[in-house]
Amino acid sequence: MASIPIILASSSPRRQELLKKIFEDFTVVPSQLEEIIDHTLTPEGVAMQLAFQKAEEVHFFYPESLIIAADTLVVCNNEILGKPTDDADARRMLTMMSGNTQTVITGVCLRLGSMSHCFFEATELAFNRLDDVFIENYIASGEPFDKAGGYGIQTFSDELIAQINGSKTNVIGLPVKRLKKEVQAFLAQL
Repeated sequence: MASIPIILASSSPRRQELLKKIFEDFTVVPSQLEEIIDHTLTPEGVAMQLAFQKAEEVHFFYPESLIIAADTLVVCNNEILGKPTDDADARRMLTMMSGNTQTVITGVCLRLGSMSHCFFEATELAFNRLDDVFIENYIASGEPFDKAGGYGIQTFSDELIAQINGSKTNVIGLPVKRLKKEVQAFLAQL
């Protein structure tokens, strides 16, 4: 594995930290892809499609590297929640999720040479009931604005989350345990 250059197609500091749990040495080359959601796909399909598009874009410039691309989204009340666009959008998302259960889906694409492999991981989260004061303070902290669904579990997790069913690293942005297995199987095909 060490002889193949590895590229993470993401500028997310959270994904970079998570990938360090698998690989000591990799390069970060963020995708510049404008995310366009195909609403005919399932949420899992959307996450994998966006990850595939990111991987393809970076692969064009680095065809001899293992490209790892990911896209995380949150589904609540059958609505795909991306990153909030403003305070009102963050407030709407947090209010919707308050006292509710949602699913965090991360689609991952591995791309090298002529091969690609996509998979997803899903984690269910039960939110605590959030009062208006907490929501307003959370929005004022700036935390919601670079995260799908408007929240991250790295901070304020005790206040936000009542229960996690599945991979916590998936919620942060990269299902580490699953990714390690998938990369090993993918590279074994070479």
